[in-house]
Amino acid sequence: MAISNPGVRTDVDLSPFNTLRLPARASRLLTIADPAQLADMAGDGTLAAMPRNVLGGGSNLVLPDVVDGLTLQVGIIGRRVIAEDDDAVYVAAGAGEVWHDFVMWTLAQGWGGLENLALIPGSVGAAPVQNIGAYGVEVKDTLHSLTAYRLTDGVGREFTNADCRFAYRDSVFKQEEAGRWLIAEVVFKLSKTGALQTGYGDIEAELNTAGLPRTPAGVAQAVINVRQRKLPDPALIGNAGSFFKNPIVPAAQRDALLAEYPKLVSYPMPGGAYKLAAGWLIEQAGWKGRRLGPVGMYEKQALVLVNHGGAQRADVAALTEAVQADVLARFGVMIESEPVWW
Repeated sequence: MAISNPGVRTDVDLSPFNTLRLPARASRLLTIADPAQLADMAGDGTLAAMPRNVLGGGSNLVLPDVVDGLTLQVGIIGRRVIAEDDDAVYVAAGAGEVWHDFVMWTLAQGWGGLENLALIPGSVGAAPVQNIGAYGVEVKDTLHSLTAYRLTDGVGREFTNADCRFAYRDSVFKQEEAGRWLIAEVVFKLSKTGALQTGYGDIEAELNTAGLPRTPAGVAQAVINVRQRKLPDPALIGNAGSFFKNPIVPAAQRDALLAEYPKLVSYPMPGGAYKLAAGWLIEQAGWKGRRLGPVGMYEKQALVLVNHGGAQRADVAALTEAVQADVLARFGVMIESEPVWW
């Protein structure tokens, strides 16, 4: 089939564009540097008829061997202040910006709010889709609004924080609006004076041990130190970060598990439910550092699935199912995978 748009590349290797390093190929790929390209495609009969997938940083993604249709790679960059007052600053970032680079830039300006989310791989545009989170903070806590464009005709729309319908590792873009929009720009409300969140995980201890200042930049460095000790660098070993969601269970189920397993790691949630640490469950089920073919759960953090080399989607699926089955058999809890499966 002839492609009339000269920017479309065919049979593109996607292994450099997904952090699991799966050997996927895109039948057709177009880099979107300007949302106007989506409107232009609406008038292209060949492109308009193709199914579309939006590719961000590829850090939370499990790809098939071949991605049919048209893959849209987000390349929209830029950072700008759009408003500020004595307490806060509103900062807009292009969806193609590297998330960690953007976080560190905001901290260099003296703005707080994103420090607990330092060193998370991926792009700015992908962050709200997954409602990324770490160490007691989620992206919903600072996201003010975003601008997205409909894939079918390029019509733009602003989504407020409420419109995004954020939940734990979830948003409207993974539910009823899944596959319909390309996020182009995200606006964050960042603090000039806000309180720090240091009580979750090892952050408080790291601040003390490393002698770091109790500032947003100091907390970010503590987060970076902890993550670098526990998590593999995607540049060195293929992985998609935390691979399983922390399951949320009713209080009665958590209490019963705690009675049987006194070291169970859990956190209270609004409404009386509890979030269980999936990494602890996986480790107790015997999967920390264990392999199944070319994939396995990381030796330093059982929550992370790693590609030791040569893995394909089927290998990832087999390990996912095996870990889920063992955790369910031991604890009666079903854990869900966190990445998006194309």
